[in-house]
Amino acid sequence: MNVVQSVDSVALLPAYLAAGTAVLVLVTDLIVARPRATIAVAALGALGTAVGAALVGAGAERRTFCVGADCSWIFGGRAALVGVVVALLTVGVLGLSVPALRAGRAPAGEYAFLLACSMTGGVVLGAAGDLITLIVALETLTLPLYVLVGLRRGSLASAEAALTFFVVSVVATTLTLLGAALLYAVTGGLHLDRLGALLAEQPELRDLPLTTAAVAVLLVGLAFKVAAVPFHAWAPATYDGAPLPVAAYLSTASKLGGLVALLAVVQRALPADQTGPVLALLAVLTMTVGNLVALRQQRTVRLLAWSSVAQAGYILAPLGALALAAGRTDEALSAAYAAAVAYAVFFVVLELAAFAGVTALRPAGADGGTLDDLRGAARRHPWRAAAFGLALLGLAGLPPGLAGLFAKVTVVRALLDGGAAWLALVVALNAVIGLAYYLRVTAALWAPTPLAPANGGGAVAVPLGGVVAVVLGVATVAAVVLGVAPQLVLDLAGR
Repeated sequence: MNVVQSVDSVALLPAYLAAGTAVLVLVTDLIVARPRATIAVAALGALGTAVGAALVGAGAERRTFCVGADCSWIFGGRAALVGVVVALLTVGVLGLSVPALRAGRAPAGEYAFLLACSMTGGVVLGAAGDLITLIVALETLTLPLYVLVGLRRGSLASAEAALTFFVVSVVATTLTLLGAALLYAVTGGLHLDRLGALLAEQPELRDLPLTTAAVAVLLVGLAFKVAAVPFHAWAPATYDGAPLPVAAYLSTASKLGGLVALLAVVQRALPADQTGPVLALLAVLTMTVGNLVALRQQRTVRLLAWSSVAQAGYILAPLGALALAAGRTDEALSAAYAAAVAYAVFFVVLELAAFAGVTALRPAGADGGTLDDLRGAARRHPWRAAAFGLALLGLAGLPPGLAGLFAKVTVVRALLDGGAAWLALVVALNAVIGLAYYLRVTAALWAPTPLAPANGGGAVAVPLGGVVAVVLGVATVAAVVLGVAPQLVLDLAGR
């Protein structure tokens, strides 16, 4: 018997490009030793990865590393969407990091290399076809961030944030691996599609206490990764202590990776009747706690962090419809999965624009400051404040931030189609609560500047670097385009 498998290198091209970018960044930093060249190589490599993922995903679904019908690498439309988004987010975060890197606040070579490694994990994650590949990809996405969070030199808050993030991630990884091991003990399989088929074909397996424990532990481990309540406590402190661009990456690419992993196991491997009630409860708790605590925040990044927690609840909400029989029909399931992916894409674009706005309004290398530091910013920097305000309105789901509006409409529609009208009502009520703090921040941008601004923040003249301006402008334009043509994302999410 021939045990040598043929490998589809075309299907693996996005992963090759992402990993090659990390290696090329190291070589460039070693030979050239110029931060500008290193950052340029990392950015060009990330753009190349995005183009490669788009080109491969434009064709038919490609599979490799297969044993019979079970494949460990499946690259289709959704994997391409995830790869493109992660790669473009990496480019955006590199752009936001330029002022701090030029000021020598972090070593450019190590910084760009770690971001490229994290990007590689995100690209692989979208195409993972088995639990081992999925967990390794998720850890490849997360591990470099432990170091990036702590790279703000001389900052105790940054070191504490890195330690918190590390400890929580180790616990989450342990639980995820334990859940995978228990599932393997029950079924003897690790491929996602095979797990789903075995649990569907053999109902007696679903009734085993070990299966229930495996599903619960696996969901809890992945819930840590997306900062779902009650597994969220690490997120605000970590975001606030990290450098602003790294906080942006945590809130966008890292969260997207966790959601992709959760969606993969829920959609393809785990029984919907068991995961549905858990996800519904997580969604309600996450969006409600996130919004209520965000109302009390005075620090900008902490407010965005709690907002990110609440947004994770909205993303999980369509999956909560799986708790009902009406939500487990083929049509309702497809709508729920597509709504979750589409909302995640809309969210990360708006969130990147929001963090780009904060970065543009704060001194290079500074933290996010307080809301008082942003008071009256529109009078000094009207275009930056307008872009930031547009992102906030989009996250709130208000015009002209149409991307956020369509995202929430998509979630509510999927819930109504799945018979979960009560959960749609919870989403609507939480969206109203969220308006309070989003509008409070937006109003502060145009409020009169106090005579003695807190920490001197209102009096600081912030020079806007050209690269940061480009990132802010591109992220804002992308948010507007997605709001005008949301069906493009919905079509890709449904593939």
